[in-house]
Amino acid sequence: MRIVILDGWTTNPGDLSWAPVEACGQLTVHDRTEPGDVSARARDADIVLTNKTVLGRAEIAALPGVKLIGVLATGTNVVDSAAARERGVPVCNVPDYSTPAVVQATFALLLELTNRVGHHDATVRTGRWSACADFCYWDGDLVELAGLTLGIVGYGRIGRGVAAVGRAFGMRILAARRTAGGEPECVPLDTLLRESDVVSLHCPLTADTQRLVDADRLTLMKPTAFLVNTARGGLIDEPALASALAAGRLAGVGLDVLSVEPPPPTNPLLRAPRCVITPHVAWATRNARRRLIEATADNIRAFAAGRPRNVVNG
Repeated sequence: MRIVILDGWTTNPGDLSWAPVEACGQLTVHDRTEPGDVSARARDADIVLTNKTVLGRAEIAALPGVKLIGVLATGTNVVDSAAARERGVPVCNVPDYSTPAVVQATFALLLELTNRVGHHDATVRTGRWSACADFCYWDGDLVELAGLTLGIVGYGRIGRGVAAVGRAFGMRILAARRTAGGEPECVPLDTLLRESDVVSLHCPLTADTQRLVDADRLTLMKPTAFLVNTARGGLIDEPALASALAAGRLAGVGLDVLSVEPPPPTNPLLRAPRCVITPHVAWATRNARRRLIEATADNIRAFAAGRPRNVVNG
């Protein structure tokens, strides 16, 4: 089997091995692929693997020999799954490789908002503590998580992992999910937004969830609430969020994702107050990326054996 990876650099910039995938067939790895180069690079491939390189209807139509499309991620919005299904091409993802990493990053963002560790470290290094008249100082409110309500939007593996850590901090848990569940913590989304002190997004980006958190829903949140997004940037109406922050209608926001990545300098959130942004790194621990490569190889082997797994367009 001829296997082509269109954008391997973010998954493996050289600190890991592609050997598990290489063992499945003849492997070609491209660090990055421009949209106009997709067809030339993948035309003869049996299996095409992508992370963020878009495989839309036109790109899929230009790959007559492709038999399997694999996404080096959990979210599959970069692939036109319907177009692939029409061609009889399964699209598979890797649903659980990053759970520990993303749960950890979610709380890293939240703790930066509530304890402002990075901010205070920066002030110490500028000499402020050395010049302080007292043994300590702090800027803004330092917020305890114990006793706060954590609202989790999307209650899959990552959402449940976030809930477990939230409970360890002494937080009350609410959850909103796409399908009805019998858990007592599950409530309608608008109820969750009204009652939560922290709202954390963990749902996929689909036509139904695009700009799920828009101007109207932002007005439901408490002015003392924090919003964290480690899922997909398109879940949030970014101009509306920037306006809410500028007006003081939220206590703070922690984002690992934006609607366009990398963001243009004009993205209003880059200048918004009380907004902490990391460059889509929640998934990127070495252990998580190693699991991603190994699980991708498992997907390929399962497909070759006639038992495709993690298919999202079946």
